[in-house]
Amino acid sequence: MQKATLFIVATPIGNLEDMTYRAVRVLGEVDLIAAEDTRHSQVLLARYEIDTPLISVHEHNEDERIPALLQRLAQGQSIALVSDAGTPLISDPGFRLLRAAVDEGFSVIPVPGPSALTAAISVAGLPPDRFSFEGFLPAKHASRLKRLERLSRECRTMIFFESNHRILASLHDMRNVFGSDREVVLCRELTKKFETVLRGDLDLLITRLEQDESQTRGECVVLIGGYPGDDTANEGHELARALLEFLPASQAARVAARVSGNSRRELYEGLKNLT
Repeated sequence: MQKATLFIVATPIGNLEDMTYRAVRVLGEVDLIAAEDTRHSQVLLARYEIDTPLISVHEHNEDERIPALLQRLAQGQSIALVSDAGTPLISDPGFRLLRAAVDEGFSVIPVPGPSALTAAISVAGLPPDRFSFEGFLPAKHASRLKRLERLSRECRTMIFFESNHRILASLHDMRNVFGSDREVVLCRELTKKFETVLRGDLDLLITRLEQDESQTRGECVVLIGGYPGDDTANEGHELARALLEFLPASQAARVAARVSGNSRRELYEGLKNLT
């Protein structure tokens, strides 16, 4: 076991049999496990008879935990970071700890394994060669619409995480922005007992969920097909959105149109939805 090392350890997203041999070994050999929820992780550790001490590190206490964890690393101890499920830092806490360890010169080593992100894209049936991971959308309706508007011309497959109590609202907003016929895949409860993968367009999926409430339960990954237009048009809109940070919408659209060759009016209409 390497000393003074922070291991980023992926754990199962549902099925405990997805634990890797290496992850079991590392969790059993490190001096300390930093877990998002110690009670949750204790179930996994008990399954594999791992008795390494645990300490909680979550979004509300990460900053205050960092000095003590860095001190342990400085003393030559090894620490494993785990989240409740899947690969740490992917829409989970741990980034500030990792950056602090890197800044102090400590070794950081990944122990790869399960991830809802890669599991979903592997079975979705949407283009997997280029995709954009967008994490969780904002909880508030207006902010969510604004984020989606910014993605309206994204040509890559888009992947979102979503909670069960917001899944329908988010799908409705996606339909409003992307159109009712945009291809979508909903992966729900991946690797768990009630795992489902639903495919269709946004109209079809919304109807399916409204008719079957059980399909709104659990953890959801939503994959949306990319904008069907050409990349050149998309680049013009991306440039206009970038310029909007420094220029009024009318000027941003004018500059982007001159550079990209896109219609200034079309670019301006797209920017108006963001302001």
